[in-house]
Amino acid sequence: MILTGFLGSGKTTLLNRLLSQVKDSDTAILVNEFGEIGVDHLLVDRISEDIVLLNAGCVCCSVRDDLTASLLDLYRRRSSGQVPPFKRVVLETTGIADPSSIVQALAFKLEIQSYYYPATIVTVVDTTLGLHTIENFPEAIRQIALADRVILSKTDLASAEQIAKTKEKI
Repeated sequence: MILTGFLGSGKTTLLNRLLSQVKDSDTAILVNEFGEIGVDHLLVDRISEDIVLLNAGCVCCSVRDDLTASLLDLYRRRSSGQVPPFKRVVLETTGIADPSSIVQALAFKLEIQSYYYPATIVTVVDTTLGLHTIENFPEAIRQIALADRVILSKTDLASAEQIAKTKEKI
């Protein structure tokens, strides 16, 4: 699964909620943090050896080779018993990631195709800032356009009008 959404939309909160609902987790997590010091992986509740941080840059552009290397390394570590068995990988992208670049990178790397495929793209949209984000950032539009599922976040903080307008825009 590719978990995407614009900056501050609630991707890590959603990931934590999903992980809390899985008793015997068979999920490996890749967290892509854009910047010199990665912090998103520290926000993921279940820190373990099956969480990998990619913090050299945005996974959709500058670290595609790092993504490939990390996925292959994760597979090797699973095969050798260094990490627990897993059935799925969740890639939490940066808020400015273009999921099409990630899918393309995975689709055309022959060494990856045997082990992984992007099953679904989930995009998180912040209902308090969603309209502003969609109207001002083309990255957010691409994230929504490629989503198999769109999750509206922060609905408890948004007005009914904001929620309705965000849904209409999506």
